[in-house]
Amino acid sequence: MNGGLEEHLDALVGKLDLPRKVRLLTGASHWRTYAEPAVGLREITVSDGPAGVRGPAWDNGSPSACLPCPTGIAASWDVDRAAAAGRVLAAEATRKDVDVVLAPTANLQRSPLAGRHFEWWSEDPVLTGRLAAALVGTLQRHGVAATVKHYVANDSETERATVDIRLDERTLREVYLAPFEHIVRNAQPWLVMASYNAVNGTPMTEHDLLDSPLRTRWGFDGLVMSDWYATRSVAAAASAGLDLIMPGPGGPWGPALVQAVTDGLVSEAAVDAKVKNLLRLAARLGALESVPVSRTPVTVDARRELRAAAVDGTVLLRNSGDLLPLAPERLRRVAVFGELAGSPRIQGGGSAEVRPTQVVSPLDGLEAALPPGVQLTYTAGSYLEGDPATVPPGMLGSPVLIRWLDDTGAEVAREDRRNAALVRLGADVPAGATTVELTTRIVPDVSGTWQLGLSGAGRIVFAVDGRTLLDDDVRPTHEGPGAEILTPPVRTFDVPLDAGRPVDVLLRQRMPRSGCAVSIRSRPPRRTPAEELAVARERARAADVAIVVVGTSSQTESEGFDRADLSLPDGQDDLVQAVAAENPNTVVVVNAGAPVLLPWRDDVAAVLVTWFGGQESGAALADVLLGHAEPGGRLPMTWPAHGEDVPVLDTAPAGGRLAYGEGLHVGYRAWLRAGVEPAYPFGHGVGYTSWEVVSVDSGVDGDGGPDATVRVSVRNTGPRPGKQVLQVYLARPGSGVDRPARWLAGFAVVRGEPGETRTAEIPLPPQALRHWDAARHDWAVEPGTFEVAIGFSCADIRGTTSIKVHEE
Repeated sequence: MNGGLEEHLDALVGKLDLPRKVRLLTGASHWRTYAEPAVGLREITVSDGPAGVRGPAWDNGSPSACLPCPTGIAASWDVDRAAAAGRVLAAEATRKDVDVVLAPTANLQRSPLAGRHFEWWSEDPVLTGRLAAALVGTLQRHGVAATVKHYVANDSETERATVDIRLDERTLREVYLAPFEHIVRNAQPWLVMASYNAVNGTPMTEHDLLDSPLRTRWGFDGLVMSDWYATRSVAAAASAGLDLIMPGPGGPWGPALVQAVTDGLVSEAAVDAKVKNLLRLAARLGALESVPVSRTPVTVDARRELRAAAVDGTVLLRNSGDLLPLAPERLRRVAVFGELAGSPRIQGGGSAEVRPTQVVSPLDGLEAALPPGVQLTYTAGSYLEGDPATVPPGMLGSPVLIRWLDDTGAEVAREDRRNAALVRLGADVPAGATTVELTTRIVPDVSGTWQLGLSGAGRIVFAVDGRTLLDDDVRPTHEGPGAEILTPPVRTFDVPLDAGRPVDVLLRQRMPRSGCAVSIRSRPPRRTPAEELAVARERARAADVAIVVVGTSSQTESEGFDRADLSLPDGQDDLVQAVAAENPNTVVVVNAGAPVLLPWRDDVAAVLVTWFGGQESGAALADVLLGHAEPGGRLPMTWPAHGEDVPVLDTAPAGGRLAYGEGLHVGYRAWLRAGVEPAYPFGHGVGYTSWEVVSVDSGVDGDGGPDATVRVSVRNTGPRPGKQVLQVYLARPGSGVDRPARWLAGFAVVRGEPGETRTAEIPLPPQALRHWDAARHDWAVEPGTFEVAIGFSCADIRGTTSIKVHEE
């Protein structure tokens, strides 16, 4: 920012007295900051963002374009694809009058058990940093602020609000701070979010890392905000680099901070610096009357972009006998299996959830894409227990009446809606209301024993046709901030219903302080698991090709808790094995945000990973299966064959501490060090064509300077146009310092026609050749020769060269 603006911001700060300045440093509500007319400051609106821009209303605002999860975007290994995701987010934010998007997440996939794995890009800091920086740059070029989170080492969910991460200085700098550093230096984000956890004994909202290296070494000049409810102190947090507490209007600052300044515990200069950072953000956003800003218009074809993104992130792990792509003209019968084929998980659970504009399921996508003469059958085959859907609007015989009640039972407010799910955060609950009541009428479309139930925590009453089925305190299944909102427990009951005969349903919740998150759930009558599996066998036997969609449920993979193990939910492995035993042309589609065990992987013809693929995931899957597009993804993390093989698995603190004892050796680095072969290595993925490396050499400036490059030529040797991801790894044999066996230094995407040779020049940044010297508290270079390996994965090396590095 220019000096004139800085002087102007100083002048604006000088117009405010201490209480007014302090007031600006806590949110006005869950999603907004305070306006201040004295300096021409309007309120600033923030919104969760990784999967889409929800806006300030959780459940009753306008629908949102739902993107593939960040892991799915990262699987493209394409900075242009990440930038395209940024354009979609910018367009959505502009449409919803959102100023600040709470994305991207720059934490690392240290353990595959991490519950929020789907919201992180990768297990590698270079891949994470480059892709996230592309999203940040694009988002902010269109006038929408990005928030890089969660700074730092917030890499798992167990005890996330209080866990103390213990790690050495070199690991912190080279691994966990590295993606944040790249993003700050290269994309200049306007906000950084301080995380819940502590690092080496100090909570991140109070940590000196908020000043150094963030501001002093990397040059960050933006605003540091807290994660929601993460700030617990007055003087300690205010004296650190934290600028803004969210949410509001409560929190530890307010009058207490005014008093701390008065008592000399916090300097007023520190408060002024925080206010100035807020005003600088406002100036960038056009939220200051005295600093006019025009946003660059952005229009996108959201559905087209989301479909292309889902295709580009789909990873083909295996394609025995080149079964894929399918030839529609040769198909007569296609059998589809798995509950997720009809009701896919398009996004991960938790704060990133949005209400999509629409959802194309795998079944929908195939029905639309297959020629009219192809018979398509669908069988669940197995059941995802504990995760029934919200009652669909078509089954509601009357609008859902919402009544807000006070402690006496008197009605405070009411509303009607055509949706049996309700989420209202504390600040959005009508004043005086302590209880919420939902009543509606359900009209079943088939007779039999239904599962009716609810999701929600707190004191719950649930009744059907006047018969009380639950009247009890329901505790959250998991602990942690917002667990009753993000992962409310589910309760179901078997209820005999007759088709066409309405039943009245009542759900009443005495709300936790955080607000309400409740829904009325239903599941139609179904066969027993044994009967369902028998039908699946029969239909698989009769089909030309069998497509089985498996994956995780919201009860097994979500924000708020870590997974217990890497297995698929009960019944899904049995389904795959049963179908594969009947049909050699079995394709398995994995709908999960993190690695799962695939014990049957060598028994099926093809395996695709579609992640949580966003609202267009079903259309994208059809494109891939039928060869309209190539699966462009490569794994951004390692997939194990067995849970016991994973070198870094622990997410459970001991005595409140979680030690990162593996040091630098996380992800594929740990696998290479351990010498254990995973099911599929980092960077793995095959397309519908084949490639060979023609030549590899270091660039003209090959001494590790700022212009060092590796030039790689590859040829498409297959019959179809295709994509390849060229991955550059470094190694330092005989090094005098502890190093990974191999580490990613750069990558590039190439696309080519059959027979075409393409050349990519891949920069080798100086940082890739440096290590952190903890004794000097600075970066250092070990002179000598570094091996440069070009691979199609970290384990599939196709060419090598070397580079000599001199002492700096």
